[in-house]
Amino acid sequence: MIAEVRGVAAPAYFSRLPDAMAALLKTLDALPLSPDQHGYFAELFGPSETQSVGRRLATHGEVRALAFLDLTPTVVRLYSVGPGTSR
Repeated sequence: MIAEVRGVAAPAYFSRLPDAMAALLKTLDALPLSPDQHGYFAELFGPSETQSVGRRLATHGEVRALAFLDLTPTVVRLYSVGPGTSR
């Protein structure tokens, strides 16, 4: 798994999905996001959503969302890279 908050943190590699999701939340928690955005990401990448995120990764190859730092959109991505996959 690769977790990335573009322009904020370099892509980080994880062997387990729950670890990648937790790392994304930790990075996002440190950003000056609105309470609504923090709540959205807590629901999207919270520990109870591991199965849901896993299904989306299997179906779409990634989970992507936007965080807004002031008025600047910042891409938040979680994706898997395996043999034969180019990213």
